[in-house]
Parts: sequence; C-alpha cells; structure tokens
Amino acid sequence: MKRFVFVLAMLALLVGVAVPAFAQECEDEIGCVVIGPDDPITIGYMLTISGATSSLGEDSLGGIELAILAREGELLGHEIELVGEDSLCSSEGGQAAGQRLAADESIVGIIGSSCSSEAVAALPILSEAGLLMISPSNTGPRLTNDNPDLGDAAYMPGYFRTAHNDLFQGAVAAQFAWEVLGATKVATIHDGSPYADGLRQAMEAAFTELGGEVVFSGAVNVGDTDMSAILTEVAAAGPEVLYFPIFEPESNFIAAQIQDIAGLEDIALMSADGSFADTFPENTGEAAVGMYLSGPAVSGEAYEEFLAMWDEEIGGVPPSGFHAHAWDATNLLFAAIEAVAVETDDGGLLIGRQALRDAVADTEGFEGLTGVLECQEIELFLGDCATGEALAIFELTQEEVDGAWPPAVVWTLADSEAEE
Repeated sequence: MKRFVFVLAMLALLVGVAVPAFAQECEDEIGCVVIGPDDPITIGYMLTISGATSSLGEDSLGGIELAILAREGELLGHEIELVGEDSLCSSEGGQAAGQRLAADESIVGIIGSSCSSEAVAALPILSEAGLLMISPSNTGPRLTNDNPDLGDAAYMPGYFRTAHNDLFQGAVAAQFAWEVLGATKVATIHDGSPYADGLRQAMEAAFTELGGEVVFSGAVNVGDTDMSAILTEVAAAGPEVLYFPIFEPESNFIAAQIQDIAGLEDIALMSADGSFADTFPENTGEAAVGMYLSGPAVSGEAYEEFLAMWDEEIGGVPPSGFHAHAWDATNLLFAAIEAVAVETDDGGLLIGRQALRDAVADTEGFEGLTGVLECQEIELFLGDCATGEALAIFELTQEEVDGAWPPAVVWTLADSEAEE
C-alpha cells in the first residue's frame, strides 16, 4: 500500500493531478470497511418479511428503523443507509440472503437473522466474509455454542444476539408447567428446525430435572397440514401438557386440530416465541383461547416511549415480541461503530471488521430496552448478550382471537421466586 501511495504521489507531481489524502491505512487483521467522505454508513438486515412468519421479521425491522430514526438517520456525520434481504425463515433462504449480503463490501454490520435455521446456514458465509451479525430473535442454543461437548455447536466468529438463549426459555416453560399447571407428564412436538428442536430439548431437560416425565417427543414436517396422526400418538401417551415450540402455520394446525382428538379434551397447550405473533390467535381461532405462550417480556418507561414512537411512526403496536431486542441490537452496533471508526483526513471513515467484532464482544453494562446487556463469554457460550430475564408466560384469550395484541403476562420467574 505504501509503495502504491508513493508512486501515485510521484505521478501527481509530474502531471499536476491532486492526490487524495491517505491519513490512515487499514491494519485490521480481517480488513476494513472504507467509507468515503460523502458515503453513507451501510448496515444490513436479514429478516423473514414474507410468508407465514413475516410478523417476526416486520416486528424486528420496525425496531431497526426506529433506532435509525432516533439518531435522525445519521452516525458520525454520515447518513445511515439500511439495506436488507428476506431470509424466509428457512435454511435455503438464510443461505441465499447471506450470500447476497456478503457480496456487498459496503455493509458494516447486519441485524438478523429472524430464525435460527437462517443463521445456521448463513453464518459460515458471513463469518468468512468478515461480517458481524447481531440477531434480535435467534434463540437456538447451538448458535452461541463453541464447544461440541455441550451439544450441537454452530458458533462462528462475528455472531452475537440480544435475544435470549433457549436454555433460559426452555427452563421457564418447564418451571411454569411443573409449578403452575401442576403437570407431571408432558409431550413435545418440534418441526426439525434448529430453533424448535433446540427449544424442546431444553424444555424436556429442565422438566425432567424438576422431576417430571416426558411421555412423548415427536416431530412434524414444515408444510404439514394434517396433524391427526401425531396428535393421536400424543393422546395415547397421556400427557397433561403439550408443548410445541414451532412456527406458523404448523402451530395453528396443531392447536386447531387438538379439539378433534379423543383424549386431549383437557390437555394444556403451550407454544413459544416462534408463534408469538398477532397472527397466531387469529389464524388458530377459538382453539387458541386458554393457550400459553412463552416469549419476550419488556417493560419500563423507556419501553413505553418506544411503543409511543412505534404508534406515531409505524402505527398500532408491534406484531411480535422482538422489536425491543432489534432496537437494542441496532444501538449496540452503532455504539461499536462509534468506538472503532477512524476518521481519515478527507472526512471519510475506516472501520476495522475485527475491531468491530471485538468492540461488541467487550460490551458490558449496556443499558437497553430489554435490560443490561453483557456480551462476555459465559460457560463457553459466545455471543450471548442477553440475560434471559426478559421472558414471561402469556395466556391467549378471546380478545386476541378477535384481533387484540399483545396478550397479558400471567407468570414470570419473579413470581416463582416471590413464592419461595
């Protein structure tokens, strides 16, 4: 690089051409994003914004857009440009979105993905490209697991999340089923995705640890519509609770078709944040009444101000549960950019890609809407920035079936601790 600058300067002296200022050179081990004096700071998103899971992506996209708006669309004197890809909540969609984003060298960092299956497929591509990704809603334990001895490991350098790890969510669901519902036997259904399979494993392990019994564990395929066969197997096993942490529309079909299976008339139904969307009760109908969902629970004055901003700028209320996590992820990225960006003599910026990763990894005491974020290594899990405390159990009522959202919180871990 120095030889190139010297030659360029000598040529300029000979022909009288102005030479651009080279105040700094990139010394980052995996490269830099070079931003010209009039260029924007480009961030990307990778979210599911079409199909049955679009509520999840639209929810996070709103959080990203409001975080940008709160800064009046500027960072370090540069316009913030947002580009994105629809990752479709599938491995194939995640791989395609990852390839397209990795090809854009102007992208500083990515907020995403929505679903764990997308991230598992995209991470090898994004990590190799030196990119940073902070997910507002990936909860699969394997994504931050760097140790195969602790289970299926899929961690790749450059990955972080503000969403909870499902090791927390599974434990919350198990404790609610055991303590509040009084269940001693549960059945689980997953759809083979990293999210659903990881979460049902976490719930089963926690429920067994409490003293309960998992009497049935089965799977459906994405795209299945007739759930009668697996529900008949569930009925034969005699559980008191059916836990199915899967996405729409398969979760809708399971809940709706329960009513047609003899032996399941009194079973308690529980799903999770994959179906925590305003479309779920409406698409399920009357069968959703009385169902329980585990999912994000955020409160406080700052969050109320966020909701007021959402209503003013977007309209209504967020359609799912991870909008605050997306706000936190975006602001975490902005803070890291501010910490490592180096201004060049011409008013441009150099942003080291490894330096950016390190800045996020060193995060501690970050005051977010979802709590205080810490991105330090925890028991060999890398990239978990959330504490897992922003979780609750919600109960669906006729109001949600009729279009109201969100449902009311009926239980948190704090309730359990208060009883002790």
